[in-house]
Amino acid sequence: MITLKSPREIKMMWKSGQILAGVHKGLHKLIKPGIDTWDIEEFANHYIRDHGAFPSQIGFDGYKYATCISINDEVAHGIPRKGLKLKDDDVVKVDMCVNYKGFESDSCWCYGVGKCSKEVEHLMAVCHDAMYKGIEQAQPGNRLGDIGYACQHYIEDVNHMGDVKELIGHGIQPSIHEKPNVPAYGEKGQGLLIKPGMTFTIEPMVILGGTWHIKEHYVKKDDWTYYMSADGTKSAQYEATLAITKNGPWLLTSQDHKYDKKFMPDWVKDAD
Repeated sequence: MITLKSPREIKMMWKSGQILAGVHKGLHKLIKPGIDTWDIEEFANHYIRDHGAFPSQIGFDGYKYATCISINDEVAHGIPRKGLKLKDDDVVKVDMCVNYKGFESDSCWCYGVGKCSKEVEHLMAVCHDAMYKGIEQAQPGNRLGDIGYACQHYIEDVNHMGDVKELIGHGIQPSIHEKPNVPAYGEKGQGLLIKPGMTFTIEPMVILGGTWHIKEHYVKKDDWTYYMSADGTKSAQYEATLAITKNGPWLLTSQDHKYDKKFMPDWVKDAD
């Protein structure tokens, strides 16, 4: 069942999303060559808790950590690892969820470490821009296939990279994974009708080598599986939580000042 959220619910999800965005803003300064992935985990965990929230990936399907940290050919769901230090030209994806007073947000950001090659910078730019092309299509009256097509066309047809199809975006609230499924691929005019009050994530994952296939990697000590590019090339991922308003998508996890509270839709701003 897909629930349409009230203005109050969306406002609370925005507050959750601003805490999450604060973590990512801090990571922009923290992530550099020589840093240990465990330092990223501890920073995120402490930041979230210090702001009165809870890292809601902990305990989800038995997961133990506040963050998923995926490096280079690790596409998604990687684990923070003590002693694993980052180096120049690494691509690091940090994915996390925040629960603030019962309201969820979810976002992944991609970080290039230190001095990056033009190839890595281009990979991250393609994935970032693909996410925003999908967001542009998240309009009332459009369909989820319009979002997927926008992402896929930009990744595959324009930039000739691999658009991962086995991992997708999703609805969010009251849990971190709800209906509907929101693929970063699809056909125009197909799929579920987008309506005001929907809340979901858009999260394209791009593989540099051109394949869209991924493979599993099982970590016995954590009883956890993460995913890697099948061709061994680097990958990128970006993810945002958004709410659909009558005027279009509103980013709840944005790090951009132009989406600050003054741009909150009136029907949300006035909610108790």
